[in-house]
Amino acid sequence: MAPVAPQPVLPESRSYQKLIEKLIYLAITRPDICFAIQVLSQFLQHPKQSHFDAALRVVRYIKGSPGMGILLKKGSLEKVTAYCDSDWATCPNTRRSVTGYVIKLGNSLISWKFKKQ
Repeated sequence: MAPVAPQPVLPESRSYQKLIEKLIYLAITRPDICFAIQVLSQFLQHPKQSHFDAALRVVRYIKGSPGMGILLKKGSLEKVTAYCDSDWATCPNTRRSVTGYVIKLGNSLISWKFKKQ
């Protein structure tokens, strides 16, 4: 296989930065996009066309799944459930690990966090 040619940096990176800012704000109530936004936010300084295309793919996903936000459903709120997970050296550039947790009250998600160590 031939190596992939490097892509040039986007000439106008501000549009990518503004899109990621809006997606970060939206991720407050959309935990399903948090990991993708975390990966895309690593390229805010020097984004390439492939990063912009990936961000637009997240936007298309959001448009196609409008009911996926956080909802507190009535009934069965007595049980608190927590999950956590981590991986080892997932970032190919820095070899840093990502750790995360999710806390649910009944069937409703109330807290989550994913962090690169």
